Amino acid sequence: MPQPRMMLVVTGDDFGYCPRRNQGIVDCFKSGGISNVSLLVNGCAAKEAADLAQRHNIPMGLHANLSEGVPVCPSLQQASTLTNQRGFFHGKTGFRQALEGGQLSMKQVELELRAQVQLFRDLTGHLPHHMDGHQHVHVLPEVREVFALVLSDLQIPFTRVPLEPGLQGCPALPAHLQRFYAQVEKDARDSIPVFTRYGIRWPHVYLGLTTMGQNMSVPNLQRALSQALAAGPPGSPSSGSAGSHQPVLTAELMVHPGYPSLPQEGGCGEGPDEFSQSTDRQHELGVLRDPALLALYRREGVQLCAFRHL
Repeated sequence: MPQPRMMLVVTGDDFGYCPRRNQGIVDCFKSGGISNVSLLVNGCAAKEAADLAQRHNIPMGLHANLSEGVPVCPSLQQASTLTNQRGFFHGKTGFRQALEGGQLSMKQVELELRAQVQLFRDLTGHLPHHMDGHQHVHVLPEVREVFALVLSDLQIPFTRVPLEPGLQGCPALPAHLQRFYAQVEKDARDSIPVFTRYGIRWPHVYLGLTTMGQNMSVPNLQRALSQALAAGPPGSPSSGSAGSHQPVLTAELMVHPGYPSLPQEGGCGEGPDEFSQSTDRQHELGVLRDPALLALYRREGVQLCAFRHL
């Protein structure tokens, strides 16, 4: 069997968010559409998700959550800089605003991250193979230092660095998402020296922001994969000079397959959000299981794998 050109981790995020998300992710894995999942341990269906992963032998990491729902650390559930007056995390925008305002305790961030890892271990019987951040909070200033310390201390080897080739100027993204993703990329770039210093690893290439929801299609995924393959691994010759010793490119594709959440069912304590109740999740599920996409992987020499195989 020829050596693959790319080892691709296709990660289904938000496992544990609700029963319908769980079922969609399992269906996608069984169809060969994803190769890895990321668990929200404070999701309302986290226990069911962990049981499903064990039953179907699904490789799983931790989707550390500091922005949606309630903390899992008991000491932070009453009064905490990480939560609002109702006891919920501040939200994707609110967390960033509180961080910029100097209102968040990094000691409490560390306590919550360690508590989420422990709950993951309680649910699964093992440490996560990788750990990233829900809504990319793990690459934010200050947080990234604490995040890297926890991973290093607990010997969790892999994370996600959301720097996507071709993201800037992608015509499919509305202006507000362009602005948000530009900041995510800046934060991700600034995280690289921190993660490197702690010995944390990540794939060569990250994909998924330009192919999320209705933007996911076989042609768009083909474009993203072709662009990554053409560039090749950092520091290597271009793919046009491929030979027997050409290094294999490693990549992660972030995806969100599932069936739409039912109103009042799901989430991390506050109910499901609009994206979860939309048809976007099921659209992604359909594309990821499309025989044309699976044929594309074979034709381009892309082998799906999990983080533990890198």
